[in-house]
This record gives sequence, structure tokens and C-alpha cells, in this order.
Amino acid sequence: MTKRQATDSLEEVFAADSPASKRARFEDDISEQGERRTNNSATNGHAVMKAERNGQQTVHTNRMNGGFSNTAEGQLENLAIDEDHSVLTAPTRQNAPTEGYSDLYLDTIDRSVLDFDFEKLCSVTLSNINVYACLVCGKYYQGRGPKSHAYFHALEVGHHVYVNMETKKVYVLPEGYEVRMRSLEDIKYVVDPTFSKEEVGKLDREARQSWDLGGKKYIPGFVGMNNIKDNDYFNVIIQALAHVPPIRNFFMLEDFTTKPQLAQRFSILVRKIWNPRAFKSHVSPHELLQEISLRSNKRFTLTHQADPVEFLSWFLNNMHLAIGGSKTKPRSSIIQKVFQGKLKIESQQITAKADAGDRLRFEEAAEVKVEENRFLMLTLDLPAAPLFQDELDRNIIPQVPLTNVLSKYDGLTSAEHLSHRRRYRLLHPLPPYLLFHIKRFSSNKFVSERNPTIVTFPARSLDMSAYVQPDPKLHPHGEPIWYDLVANVVHEAVRGKDDAVEGEKESHVWKVQLRDRARDEWVGVQDLWVEEVRKEILFLGESYLQVWERRKEPKKRG
Repeated sequence: MTKRQATDSLEEVFAADSPASKRARFEDDISEQGERRTNNSATNGHAVMKAERNGQQTVHTNRMNGGFSNTAEGQLENLAIDEDHSVLTAPTRQNAPTEGYSDLYLDTIDRSVLDFDFEKLCSVTLSNINVYACLVCGKYYQGRGPKSHAYFHALEVGHHVYVNMETKKVYVLPEGYEVRMRSLEDIKYVVDPTFSKEEVGKLDREARQSWDLGGKKYIPGFVGMNNIKDNDYFNVIIQALAHVPPIRNFFMLEDFTTKPQLAQRFSILVRKIWNPRAFKSHVSPHELLQEISLRSNKRFTLTHQADPVEFLSWFLNNMHLAIGGSKTKPRSSIIQKVFQGKLKIESQQITAKADAGDRLRFEEAAEVKVEENRFLMLTLDLPAAPLFQDELDRNIIPQVPLTNVLSKYDGLTSAEHLSHRRRYRLLHPLPPYLLFHIKRFSSNKFVSERNPTIVTFPARSLDMSAYVQPDPKLHPHGEPIWYDLVANVVHEAVRGKDDAVEGEKESHVWKVQLRDRARDEWVGVQDLWVEEVRKEILFLGESYLQVWERRKEPKKRG
């Protein structure tokens, strides 16, 4: 079978132009582009493709000769540039907003979702370096450069306004310019509240009320604190310290930028507690708790309930060192100047010849060892709880006056400690504030017990002169030393179920009662719950820790 002869010669087919490329080409001038399309419609781009094919032939020839020609190189560069134009380019960075658009994107800010109480960590990398907060959704992101997570968040989600958590500057992304408008000052203030000396001086003299974004009324300084899981033991201690004026004023006015994070975060939390322009009527201690968990090797965390007195002891000693206090020199920080006092301890060994019926009576013939120690807190021992029930088959809850448990420090009452009899006496001068720890819990290898004895006390005018060794040089003999109550931490035992069996393990709930000096009222705070408390019923709870303030003596004339 013979083959059919071709109608066209091979030379004619080879000389024919191939179809034009379908790759889109963009030009700046639309009119020129349209004109070009009209002129080239007859050839279907054959002229352009012919030039490209000629260029490829030139390249092939030069490759055979061992090099490239200038014509081929230029055409390849033009091809690469042409391909780059088809890719979306990044937005241009600006140093300032476009004229007339200085408030662009500011209407997208949602103040109701902003919460600056949590630790400043990037939500993607968990880094605390150069963190920005998105003012639209409230999330934290690191950096604001073209390759940062905040930049990508702005492009992907369309959230454009960010505040630097360190410098408090507000930026618009992806443009990158800073926004300088007074309408954003309230956000900057909530990030890091600041107070002048005059404003701090008015906290205890002028009663003030504020309203949050939701219209809820609150009193600055008496706000709820979020119990994230089991950190109520922490909340009551921070609330009590935030109402000790020397401690509060020091951490509200001093600059702690060069101090450790423990001091910085406590300072911020105290200022947020007293913030009169807060977005919400409570605060969260998450940021400070994370630092404390790290410094204490997870001894005090937000997931495990601890003892408030143990935490207070740890916190005061570590804060003393964090703000520059000395381990050996007394009164070297505001902590020791406020709480530290001196105590005289007399001890005598109990021998086998001691009278069995009166083991605690000091013997005149035996040697008495005397030493002086410094203290930050005084422990008060409760009398033993009754073992039997009354005629109504109910456990008797005894009551004891505070002056009775303070008799431990009168210099006459003795107590046994490690085969020694001891007696204690306070020494002048007494500190401006006294911390009383009413010891309710005792434990051994087998069981942990709680003493429910109620301690009665006056809210004002506690005379401490009977428990201090007289020293006419420092205080006139016989003159009273008045102390007034500032804060009272109360324990409450709660069973898990109403039908719980007797002896079942109880859970502990902690709350604090605080004195409002400006209104001369008392406020009870338990986590987020804040309510007024009558002064006459303060002692009805199981008081566990108390803060007493020494009343300033009037200056004598002449």
C-alpha cells in the first residue's frame, strides 16, 4: 500500500508560526494594550513568538559555541521580570498614615474582649519577647515585621490594630505606622495603670466609685480576683497586702523596670486593683502566679491549693530580696520596715527532776537562756477543741478572746518546745503593722486536724502594751499602744455533698475582710464576690490571719 503524499513541503511547515502563548501580560497603559491587541489580532501573536523562537535559536547556537550572547541574556531577564509581575507584592510599609486616614481601622477595636491580666506570651511561639496584643480579638502575637506572626495575623484575618505590651505604642499592620490619637489613651492606661503621688494620697481619704464597660459599678481597691482553679489562698494574701498603705504606696509609685519580675508583676497587679478606669470590675492574678510558680519550684501554683500563711511567709522573704533587701542587715527594705519586730525568748531545759504536775514552771536554780530574734509574723496558739458533744448532740464550738491567745507573749506564760520550757516577750519598738497567725491546723503521721475555735476581737483599739517589755526610753510606761484591724483572712470548711459522711475530707475556702478607710466600712471579698460586711460580725468566722495597724500618736505641742 502506497503512502499518501503530503500536500505541503517540510520547509513550508517548519516556517509556519506556532500558536501564541496563553500567559497573561499586563501593561500600565490600558489604551496601549487594547491598541496592541487590535494590531496583533491578525497575526495571533506570531511576531512575538517568532522573536522568542529566534532568541531560543540564538541561545542554542551560543551554547554550542560555549557561551551566551547578550541578546539571549536580556531576553531571559525580561522573561523572569515578567513572571514576577504576575505574583502579588507585599503592601508598602509606611512611616505615617495617609493624609486624611489617620483613624483608619480604629473602629474595629473591641474593648470588651481586651484582657491584659494574663501572661504576655505569643499565642503561636509562646515567646515573651516583643509581644503585641491585637486590639480586635485580644490575642498576643510576637513582632510586627513583614515575617512576624502579628503581620500574618493582620493579613489572614484582617485585624489591623496592635499595641506593644512593653512600650504601649499602637501600630497599624501591615502598613506598619504608629497611631498617635488620644482616643487610645484609655487602652494604654489599662495595660499599665500609673498614679501620681497626689492620687495615691487620696485613696484613703476620698470615697470613689467607678463603672466598667458593662455599666457595673465597683469601688477601686475593692474588686474581685479571679480564682482560676485553686488559687484562693493566693488571692486573699494579695488583697490583704494591697490594703497595707506603706506596701501599696511603695509598689504603686516606685519604678521597678530594673528589678526582678516578681516585683514588677506584683506592682502591676496592685495598680490594677486600684485602677479607677478599668474595663472590667475584677482582675486576674495569672501573670504574677506564673512567676511565683516558677520561683517557688511549683510549690505555689494555681492548680493546687496551699496554706495562705506559708505562702505569705515565702512571698515576704522573696519580695524583700527582690527589691534589694539584705539577708543580714535588718530593716533594709520596705517589707522589714513595715512588718519586722523584735522578740525576747527565754528557755530552760526540762530535767528529770522537774515536777510532773508543773513542768512549765521555770526553776530558779536552773540556767535560763535568753536570746533575741526578729519576726515578721506572730503565731497564736488556740486552746484545745472539746472532744465531747453537748446535751443536744452537737459539737461545742468554743469562743476565746484575742487577748487570751496573745497572753503567750506576756513574758509569764510558758510553753513546752523540744524538751525546753519557753516564754516570750515583745520588745520595743513594735512594728507599724503586726501579722497574727491564728494556728488552726495541726497534723501528724496519721491525721490532720482543724481547730474550729472562734476568736473574738475588736475591730479597733487593741492595746498591745501588756505584751511588750517596758522601755521608758522608747515608750512611756503604762501608756497604751493602740492597734486597729486592717484585714482579716477567714477560713471556711466546706463538705463536697450535703449527705457527706462524718469524717469525710473537707475542702477549704478562703476569703478576706478589708477595711475601707474612705467610707469607714468593711468589705468582704471571696474570689469574684464582693459585698459589704458589718463590723460587729467580723469575728464570727474562723479567723486565720490578721493584719493590725499601729495607730499614729498625736504630735505633742511644744
